[in-house]
Amino acid sequence: MKKTRAKFVGYITCFIAVGSGLAGCASRNQVDRIEHELSIVNYTYVKGYEDRFSNIYDSFKDYPVTCTDNCYPPSADIACEDDMQNCQFVGNNPNVDLNAGFSIRWLGHASFVITTKDGEQVLVDPVFNQFDWPVNWAFRLTEGINRNAPVQLTPSELTHTDAVLYSHIHYDHFNKSDINTIGVSPTYLVPLGFPQHFPNGGYTIKEMAWYSSQTIGNTVAHFVPAHHFSNRIYVPYLYDDTDASLWGGWVLENQGRTLYFAGDTGYSPHFKDINMRYGDIDVCLLPIASYFSESFPKWYRKVHTTPEDAIIAAQELGCKVVVPWGYGNASWRMGDKTSHSALFRLLHMKEELQTPVPWYVLNEGEAVRF
Repeated sequence: MKKTRAKFVGYITCFIAVGSGLAGCASRNQVDRIEHELSIVNYTYVKGYEDRFSNIYDSFKDYPVTCTDNCYPPSADIACEDDMQNCQFVGNNPNVDLNAGFSIRWLGHASFVITTKDGEQVLVDPVFNQFDWPVNWAFRLTEGINRNAPVQLTPSELTHTDAVLYSHIHYDHFNKSDINTIGVSPTYLVPLGFPQHFPNGGYTIKEMAWYSSQTIGNTVAHFVPAHHFSNRIYVPYLYDDTDASLWGGWVLENQGRTLYFAGDTGYSPHFKDINMRYGDIDVCLLPIASYFSESFPKWYRKVHTTPEDAIIAAQELGCKVVVPWGYGNASWRMGDKTSHSALFRLLHMKEELQTPVPWYVLNEGEAVRF
C-alpha cells in the first residue's frame, strides 16, 4: 500500500511539475529521514490506511478561556479603511530588549524571514503567490479565496537563504512554484511524508519526525508537534492523502537562545510539552487567526488557535515576547470575519486576561530584532 501510494504521488508530482514549468523529473532529490531515539512518530489507522499520522492529544477539547461577548471592540491601535478590513497597526509596541540575536521579518500570513545572531538566514513557510496549481485554476473559475499581493523577496535576499522550513503541506504554507524560485542552494527541512510533494530537481531535503533535530550552520532546528492535520491531493475513489504527511512547528536554537514558530495549530497540552523539552522560549511566533466558522465552530478551533488560546499558549511556553501572525491584508482570511478581526480580538483579550507576556505586533513587511 505504501509503495502504491508513493508511486501515485510521484506520478502526480511529476505531472504537476511539468505542468507548472518546473525542472521536473530529471534530477533526483537528496532526501534524508531524520529520526532520533527521543523522536515521536504517531501513526493511526484512517480510511483503510495504516500509516496515517495523528495528533498527540487528538481528543483534547478543554479550552481554558473562551471569549463569548463583545470580542471585537474598536481599538485606537488599529487604523482601517473599512470595518476591521484593510488595516494597519498604529499602536505602540512594548520595549523588548532580549539580546537574543533573532531578526524577524514578517512577509504575511505564515511567511517569515529569520536571521540569527550568527547570520544564518531561514525562510519559514514561504508562499509568495496565490494557492498553487491546480487550486489556483479552480479559483479563476469561481470567486474563490484569493489574497492581496504579499511582500516579495529580492533575488539577492533569496541567494542568502541557508535553509527553508515548512510546517505542513497545506496550500497556504507550501507552494511548488516558490521552490523553483528559491532554488536548490538551501537545505529544506520538512515533516515526514512531505518530500513526496517536491518536484524532482536536485533539492536537499531533511524529512523530520517530531522532536528530531538538524543543524543549520551554528543553529539547531528542532521539529516539534502541532495540533493540526494535513492534506493536499484528493482524487475521489482513487486517492486521498489526508494525514499522510506530518505537521508541526519549529524551535530554532542559537547560542543558547530560542525562537519558536508554531505552524498552524489548535490549542492542546503540546505547548506545555515543548516548554518541558526546551525551557522558556525567548521569541514565539504564534498564529491567532482562522478559528472562526459558523458552520464548523468546534472543528475550526480544534486546528487553529483563537487569540485567547494563543495568549494561554504563550504563558505555557514561557514566551518572553510574542509576534502574532495569520491576520493581515495579504492573508487568505480562511476562517476569519475580516482581514484584521483576529488582531482586534487579540488586543481585547490581552486586556481581559492581563497577560504578563509582551506581544509585538507587526504589519506585513515590517521587521524587528530581539
